[in-house]
Amino acid sequence: MDSAQLSLDARRLGAALEPIIGQVYFSKECHANYVALGFGPSAGDFNGVPAPDGAAYFCSRGSLLGQVPGELIAAAFAVFNPVAVVAAVNYGWTLTDAQTICTARDSGAIAQLHRILGEQPNGAQRACEILQGAVAPLRPEGRPLFAGVLAQTTPDSVVGKVWRLGDMLREYRGDSHTAAWISAGLDATEIGLISELYWGLPMRSYSRTRAWTDADFDAATERLTSRGLVAEGALTILGRELRENIEIQTDQQMRTMVESLGNRLHEVCDIIEPWGRAVRAAHGYPASGPHDLAKAASN
Repeated sequence: MDSAQLSLDARRLGAALEPIIGQVYFSKECHANYVALGFGPSAGDFNGVPAPDGAAYFCSRGSLLGQVPGELIAAAFAVFNPVAVVAAVNYGWTLTDAQTICTARDSGAIAQLHRILGEQPNGAQRACEILQGAVAPLRPEGRPLFAGVLAQTTPDSVVGKVWRLGDMLREYRGDSHTAAWISAGLDATEIGLISELYWGLPMRSYSRTRAWTDADFDAATERLTSRGLVAEGALTILGRELRENIEIQTDQQMRTMVESLGNRLHEVCDIIEPWGRAVRAAHGYPASGPHDLAKAASN
């Protein structure tokens, strides 16, 4: 398989999975579960989609790693200001423990999918079988969040199994993406800023959600400018090539999975893409997420 086709296939599956798996961070059922543990309610919304409470987000997703300190969670998530992560996690662990909030995360995510899609959406069993084949050849070395999902128990329902397998694939790609931008010599603030420009967003808009300060942004912009990657608030040719190559390098790390699936990749996408549209229509996931922005940037 040539590189261009690999990227098309890997990105199609990533985009198809995103609203079905990423909905865990916007699920009303998850938010209610976290509030019951003592966390704050949903903090605002994205055009009608409830946003997560910060401490609940870091602790729930971080619970995949076990009962660990905020420094480790910040390192695994990679793109957030560690100062904010550590404070949020320290607070969260005074309210609950990793196993309890991980259970709340699982049950809330699956409950939202059951509410929106039903317990037996069209093609669910086949999607489960294909995604099991997608996960089978993947290895955990250097991929902490993928390994964390891999260590979790398997849910009982077929929708729950699809969600678990999809979460593995989502975190595998995310871990791979982190490896790609670190290898390109970027830090967390820098990758946020050039990603915004790559997606066609203003600098300091999406990356503002990562809790960086204006001083952090100023310093990162200066570093990007000195490397010839950004000029006058826009990506240079060099900057755009570097950012696209990061995406290509991420795709390359999905090669084993893509080639093992073959045409089944498109079969599973055909099954789950309508699910994703249903989740968005029910305000279970924002109308536009990072995969949508990345796709627009590469067209």
